[in-house]
Amino acid sequence: MDNIGVVFLSEVVGTAMLVLLGTGVVANVALAKNKGLGGGFLMVTIGWGFAVYAGVTVAYNSGAHLNPAVTLGLVASGAKEFGSGVTVSFLSVLVYIAGQMLGAFLGAVACWLAYKQHFDAEPNPANKLGVFSTGPAIRSYGWNLVTEIIGTFVLVFVVIAFGGGRQGESGGLAALGALPVAILVIVIGTSLGGPTGYAINPARDLGPRIAHFLLPIKGKGSSDWAYSWVPVVGPIIGGLLAGWASFALLPLLT
Repeated sequence: MDNIGVVFLSEVVGTAMLVLLGTGVVANVALAKNKGLGGGFLMVTIGWGFAVYAGVTVAYNSGAHLNPAVTLGLVASGAKEFGSGVTVSFLSVLVYIAGQMLGAFLGAVACWLAYKQHFDAEPNPANKLGVFSTGPAIRSYGWNLVTEIIGTFVLVFVVIAFGGGRQGESGGLAALGALPVAILVIVIGTSLGGPTGYAINPARDLGPRIAHFLLPIKGKGSSDWAYSWVPVVGPIIGGLLAGWASFALLPLLT
């Protein structure tokens, strides 16, 4: 546990970088008077994929989980160690998730600062919230939950298949590699992201939603807490299912 402080810092910085760049591309596409206004969903998806690339690159020391669903999925897969030789335990799981939540919050605040004038100029509160957090195209909590479960299952199962629990290495997005995981996130976004905006990460959605609630954003409207549980519970379920499935299936498939 000697490296637990470094791991915490790594998760904070990596997740902050991920969320800053990811929410930044949404702000560029959605907020008034931006040069990227109207860039479309494909631009957002590519931007989020390479935001993950940046986050993984700077958070290699912790294994670059950057996502509570990845952390919990690795636990469910039977992993004994996280990055930097940190033993899997209740405390280390809490440290990872705390770092991810703090990093996501800080990244969202930095995005607001970068786009402050455009938040002020944007008349639609929904566009402002959409920079910070996901929302469904068709609001149906049960089906929205299913979408998030499936998307996160794909993310965590593939990450574990490439490394982590199956190969006995330190787990996390870093086990897959920065570029492959970026491509994986783009694929998930383009194929499964339409119904809910593919949070596939509780910290990525909840941390910025808290920032939206707390920040003095002009005309921001509601933070949509009624929906907020879906992009938290769905990814957690998906990550756990992926971990358990990898424990059972991957030894047979490889």
